[in-house]
Amino acid sequence: MLEIKELTYQVEENEGTKTIIDHLNLSVDDGKFIVITGPNGGGKSTLAKLIMGVYEKTSGEIFFDGEDISEKSITDRAKAGVSFAFQQPVHFKGIRVLDLLRLAAGEEISVGAACEYLSKVGLCARDYVNREVNASLSGGELKRIEIATVLARGTKLIIFDEPEAGIDLWSFQNLIRVFENIRENVKGTIIVISHQERILNIADEIVIIENGKVKKLGSKEEILPEILGTSAVASNCTRLD
Repeated sequence: MLEIKELTYQVEENEGTKTIIDHLNLSVDDGKFIVITGPNGGGKSTLAKLIMGVYEKTSGEIFFDGEDISEKSITDRAKAGVSFAFQQPVHFKGIRVLDLLRLAAGEEISVGAACEYLSKVGLCARDYVNREVNASLSGGELKRIEIATVLARGTKLIIFDEPEAGIDLWSFQNLIRVFENIRENVKGTIIVISHQERILNIADEIVIIENGKVKKLGSKEEILPEILGTSAVASNCTRLD
């Protein structure tokens, strides 16, 4: 279980202190597929980075499986079972996809095992397993390879920060299928930061973050009609059919 208590994150600007996350409270049960959405600038991606430890909180507490991870490093949070996928996957010149999957798994997994992870994200394994993770790969390919590495880690909590960012419509259609598969087959907790209606439709629960606070949370059936009907959130939700 992920539990966030009175989490606050502030940054210094020329005009003074700006509060990005404002005494935010949130509990996420194990095994849930959660989508966090809300207006641009509301603090969604910042919250994701605070959970992973990319940003250092100003105050508050973050508990994971009953353990306070608030002061832990990114490495220690990863060891505790938290994975994070960035908006823009990193290129690794000179490293093959197979090497990257082995690093993620923390062991010398076989080519066959690596191919299974690639298949789960909709990539033809024989075409990718020995390819270099560099600019020759498209944004959609890199995104799916990154998701494969996250799956290879097998952690209890996976956070995806706007996974649809920077990919084309064709890649997005494939990405939706990947998340539908993850929703059905991954037993851990999944948190996705997204505006996309089709990703929101996969959610067990939707959390609306606005002005650094949880404005509303509930089931997809409860929240999604309201989001798509009215409010500033609706204007940010993108329909890609």
